[in-house]
Amino acid sequence: MWRMLLAMCCAVSLASCDRAPPPGAATVGSAERQKITVAFTGQPQSTLVHIALAKGYFLNEGLDVEPLIRTFGKEALQLVLDGKADFATVAETPVMFSALKGDRIFVIANIESSNKNNAVLARPDVGIVKAVDVRGKRIGFTPGTTSDFFLDSFLTAQGLTRQEISTLALRPDEMQEALLSGKVDAVSTWNYPLTQIRNQLGAKAVVFYDPQIYTETFNIAAMQDFVRQNPQTVRRLLRALIQAEDFVTGHPEQAQDIMTAVSKVDKGLVKEVWNAFGYQVRLDQTLLITLEDETRWAMKNRLTDKTVMPNYLDFIYVDSLKAVKPAAVRLNR
Repeated sequence: MWRMLLAMCCAVSLASCDRAPPPGAATVGSAERQKITVAFTGQPQSTLVHIALAKGYFLNEGLDVEPLIRTFGKEALQLVLDGKADFATVAETPVMFSALKGDRIFVIANIESSNKNNAVLARPDVGIVKAVDVRGKRIGFTPGTTSDFFLDSFLTAQGLTRQEISTLALRPDEMQEALLSGKVDAVSTWNYPLTQIRNQLGAKAVVFYDPQIYTETFNIAAMQDFVRQNPQTVRRLLRALIQAEDFVTGHPEQAQDIMTAVSKVDKGLVKEVWNAFGYQVRLDQTLLITLEDETRWAMKNRLTDKTVMPNYLDFIYVDSLKAVKPAAVRLNR
């Protein structure tokens, strides 16, 4: 796995250096570029960052990006918290837990949303045919992530609680082996692992989606002090991501080719999951509502010692996105 991540990181770096700027694009001399570090995932949720690197959009905006590839967003955010990265791509669940711990972070934009990315994948040969059949079974999940929240939402929709199942904490890249070896009967996860496991198991797998119970948001986050001290940097980053959004919209086939190259997965897999995601740079009520829903969940299940809902508007920074694309901000303050 780590060799694959290293290869991805190298591929991203080479792509960002070798691509010529698009015709007519303004360029910034190398002496004028600001070096920043961005921690992001090889998952499809980070597509806009991968595209912006490969197409040279960051360079055009005067940003020399050092990529740090991580398996999932919680790990990427930790690099920001540890002072090892300036920006991270991360779903809202780790953001929520970080805010509850008192970390002074900002979400500066949402770069992807989906209500079809998370699911519980199970083995029918252990008696799981319907969703409610997970009662009494062993389920793998990744703590502190969307996998964690989706699992509880899924159980609630079936009239079940965590006390009626057994859980095993797993990294996303550990889930396939855990299922195949019989360590667990089901897993709560996301793509690419979700579809890879389903394809590997074939008829030996059943997948339970529920687009009504959860909408994932994947975001760009940074420390609040960094955002306030580097407003132009944040705006440049967002402009590059907006160019990537336009490219994905206008050239989906080419965007899929880029994701195939940088993520080192089969293009068939990239195409198979592509339509599950909405790639837009924006800030709207979805993020705020989900953060508050997840906070109530965390408090109810004593995953935090906090008892008062934070004001999440204190953790969402709208000024930069409003400056570069006002129509993308639809957040009631």
